[in-house]
Amino acid sequence: MNYNKKTVKDIDVAGKKVLLRCDFNVPQDKATGAITDDKRIRAALPTIQYLLDQGAAVIACSHLGKPNATFDSFVKKQAEKGKDPAALTEEDWKKSLKKLSLAPVAQRLSELLGKPVIMAADVVGPDATAKAAALQPGQIMLLENTRFEKGETKNDPELAKKMASMADVYVSDAFGAVHRAHASTAGVADYLPAVSGFLIQKELEIIGGALADPKRPLVAILGGSKVSSKIGVINNLLNIADTIIIGGGMTYTFIKAMGGSVGKSLLEADWLDYCKEMIQKAKDKGVKLLLPEDSVCAKEFSADAQPVTVDSMNIPDDMMGMDIGPKAIAAYADAVKDAGTVIWNGPMGVFEFPAFAAGTKAVAEALSHCGAITIIGGGDSAAAVQQLGYADKMTHISTGGGASLEFMEGKELPGVACLLDK
Repeated sequence: MNYNKKTVKDIDVAGKKVLLRCDFNVPQDKATGAITDDKRIRAALPTIQYLLDQGAAVIACSHLGKPNATFDSFVKKQAEKGKDPAALTEEDWKKSLKKLSLAPVAQRLSELLGKPVIMAADVVGPDATAKAAALQPGQIMLLENTRFEKGETKNDPELAKKMASMADVYVSDAFGAVHRAHASTAGVADYLPAVSGFLIQKELEIIGGALADPKRPLVAILGGSKVSSKIGVINNLLNIADTIIIGGGMTYTFIKAMGGSVGKSLLEADWLDYCKEMIQKAKDKGVKLLLPEDSVCAKEFSADAQPVTVDSMNIPDDMMGMDIGPKAIAAYADAVKDAGTVIWNGPMGVFEFPAFAAGTKAVAEALSHCGAITIIGGGDSAAAVQQLGYADKMTHISTGGGASLEFMEGKELPGVACLLDK
């Protein structure tokens, strides 16, 4: 796939109406609806500010959460949670939608930009179309949650056409959503010239560059709980990396595949043959595949559980692996010491429990001073790096968990494929 895409700087936006897809899927306080972390809103500011400075009229849009776009889907979802369908009303459904309105985002964006953000009451309805028609150069408006439209996640061409009809140009800057072929992430590009914003440009240049022409040695650190969620990534990186380091819960399916005893550790028995294949593929390709020599285990999955360090191949029957051990930490730190590029996706253990956070912390610390290009692939590893205070020491922290994973798998990203090539 070609990742050399046109950006906002490659086109003239002066006096144009720009439909800008952002990722404003921000965490909110359940009780008050207040935004608890505005990182994603701040990440969109460079592109928004550039467009406004260039004299564009910006029509921003985004999804937020997983609203039920129809009353029927709302009833079905509530019934699955044990609610009585007969007792549910359209009023209940509208209240559920109100909780996922982008109005708080418009307010925060307005504060950050220091200018009013016009909020539309709908996505392609009369309010949105009227406000978009009246929008002047240098002004910005925000459409309501794109997922309030049932055609959004189905990439409905009619919805995409209506959204596109409000603008002259489409700019995609929601990297966290480019792996989804939705109306607002891909469909609109069938009707408008489509380019990337600065956020997507950076992701494509840094991650794309690391995969296509990495500074070597290239070390990939893969953690997280399940082998099944990282299959494609491991398989693809075995063709590119010099060393692959395995940590987290998926370690134990690999250990079992090698004939070890894993006790009560997380195990995906269906993936044992796959792990054997990957071990063999690494040997055939001359890729170092590092598994933790020792593990920090416990008798139960609990923050208060007593940590015990044991040999990873011989975990007692009544124990489960919760983190990599001190020997593994030393080996992993040594492996990244002389790396040219390091890609890290997934924590080394249950880092949310302080007693089992040492492995993840040690990897973050090793990356912070290894001198390599360090790329953190979104999701839990990004959260860990932020939480542990090493974010400013990394070259790049991806803004998209699922998108960066699919990127590393070598999959085509629909929200990138639809953009104009340079």
